[in-house]
Amino acid sequence: MQKYEIMYILKATLEEEARKEIIAKLHAILTDNGATIRDVKEWGIRDLAYPIKDELKGFYAVLKITSEPKAIHEFDRLTKINAHVLRHLIVVDQD
Repeated sequence: MQKYEIMYILKATLEEEARKEIIAKLHAILTDNGATIRDVKEWGIRDLAYPIKDELKGFYAVLKITSEPKAIHEFDRLTKINAHVLRHLIVVDQD
């Protein structure tokens, strides 16, 4: 099992309930594929450095997880096609 850090940015225009539902679904992708979420930090709505899909703000979240590559690949695949996710980044955690 490898440790990873995942950051994703959701559209800031989402209602709070819709945002919570999308976050739960994103986390379920990981846990359903055998990953363990060690830490979740929601940074909230922040300005983007540059416009992404005509959005100027985004809701940032950072996860620290322990997982096999299978869960990471599935998360990557599904977030690429999710219209509510503006960007995501997955890196190997050195902690």
